[in-house]
Amino acid sequence: MSGSVVRAAWGIAAGAGLLAAAGCRSREPVQTAAAAENDVPVAVNSDSPFQYPAGLYDDGVDGDVRLRLFVDSSGRVRPESTRVAASSGTPGLDTAAVRGAALLHFAPAHRNGQAVGMAFYQPVIFRHGSEPSTRPPQ
Repeated sequence: MSGSVVRAAWGIAAGAGLLAAAGCRSREPVQTAAAAENDVPVAVNSDSPFQYPAGLYDDGVDGDVRLRLFVDSSGRVRPESTRVAASSGTPGLDTAAVRGAALLHFAPAHRNGQAVGMAFYQPVIFRHGSEPSTRPPQ
């Protein structure tokens, strides 16, 4: 599938850090900025790997997909654990979100100074924009 980067998904979801880790957790005070720990995985891709399917873009189809991902202690997404937690209602957008998630890279979550694996939810937002830069290539 060719297509352009999904702007909104990366600018809102991953650029600000990932949201909603599974389960409850306590917060420990951070002693120094250098000792700060990630309590959820943090995406480190410079560009969004999510591609808007060209045909759906042409048809003006928008949608939000919520993925459940598992990132291991080395920061890799475990593709076999990726699931659509909330569908956009459009199978092509759901598929594009799952494919893009496999290309995500993370700084792993940390607990007590140790990198840990963690499941969490990642929103992927597909919006049909009017700007030429959002138009998938032909």
